[in-house]
Amino acid sequence: MKKYITEFIGTFFLVAVFCLTNGNFLAPIAVGSLLAAIVYMGFPVSGAHFNPGITLAVFLLKKISIKESLIYILVQLIAGCTGALCYFLIWGRNSGIPRPNMAINIVKPLFVEALFTFILVLVYLFVTISKRSAGNNYYGLAVGLTLTGIGIAGGPISGGAFNPAVGLGPMVIDKLLGTCSCNPFEYGWIYFAGTVTGSALAAFAFWFINPEDIGINN
Repeated sequence: MKKYITEFIGTFFLVAVFCLTNGNFLAPIAVGSLLAAIVYMGFPVSGAHFNPGITLAVFLLKKISIKESLIYILVQLIAGCTGALCYFLIWGRNSGIPRPNMAINIVKPLFVEALFTFILVLVYLFVTISKRSAGNNYYGLAVGLTLTGIGIAGGPISGGAFNPAVGLGPMVIDKLLGTCSCNPFEYGWIYFAGTVTGSALAAFAFWFINPEDIGINN
């Protein structure tokens, strides 16, 4: 139970800060800094996934059971919705859902979500489960700085979710509360398909580079 509570707390604050800073040019720094801190906080307890994409990759690498991974993902998605609800309770308006840049071809935001989710998940895997980096004390900083960098680069193109809980949680709240004049799920497929694709490719890349690290942890 402690693992699930930790995953909920971390994902909740990640989504809440994303929503509260959405549109602010300092948003990637705020979200990346928070992620670094909560990864350090949560890793000893739950592994500090805070992202269904990371949980998917860890499952594909046989580091977590299917039952555990499904519970993790459910908790993360509920936390994402709750974090978006926090935004609504503070501001009383739509929850700042990520939106792709409509001035460019819609395939490009999808590509950016997949590409940058790939590197975010791959960095997480290398600094947390690789035997080559076992016992390091920079894992949280590495993950947080990665999110900061990809947020600055990709945010203006795709909305900068790189996490299904961040992308879909606010959409669910907007739909339930009717706070968005448009269809909040119009671009939801980008934040699902892009992040899942990037996460699966990251798991494959990690397996290809580190085949000796595959298997259930006891």
